[in-house]
Amino acid sequence: MKIYTRTGDDGTTGVLGPGRVLKSAPRVEAYGEVDELNATLGVARALDTGRWLDSELGTIQSKLFRVGAELATTAPDLLAQLARIEDADAAELERWIDRLEADLPPLTRFILPGGTPLAAELHRARTVCRRAERTLVALRQIETVEPRLVVYLNRLADLLFVMARWCNRRAHVAETEWSG
Repeated sequence: MKIYTRTGDDGTTGVLGPGRVLKSAPRVEAYGEVDELNATLGVARALDTGRWLDSELGTIQSKLFRVGAELATTAPDLLAQLARIEDADAAELERWIDRLEADLPPLTRFILPGGTPLAAELHRARTVCRRAERTLVALRQIETVEPRLVVYLNRLADLLFVMARWCNRRAHVAETEWSG
């Protein structure tokens, strides 16, 4: 099987369901944002040379494939066959947030994104996650979107922020507070 099919040369793409849609369609934009987030997390995993968060990031990447597949599926019968994001997935992210926050001092001011390369990439992943979340919210205004997907991305962005802080703390790199 070749990687190129030439079927998208006209500006359309296939979805999991009948027909083709424009590559600029809001649904395609939404799962493209999720794909970008997944790739950004791949960079973070590559930077995690101590494997501090490898298991968690790997789990998240797998879950993001579920999010993307759900967004790419337009046929109800195919959607019913997918492994989908559940409430328990967001709850798992909350448990990870609580565990990591237990090692962090409370925030009293805004912090500037940065620190170690790993923490900086996690901060970038957080912003990509927030963009994906906004895109899903916009899509939800015109098409049906499972609310759990928005909840999952919202919680994931929170986790990525905490992960960035935790990695800086573990590496003994001070956070830079915003001075206004």
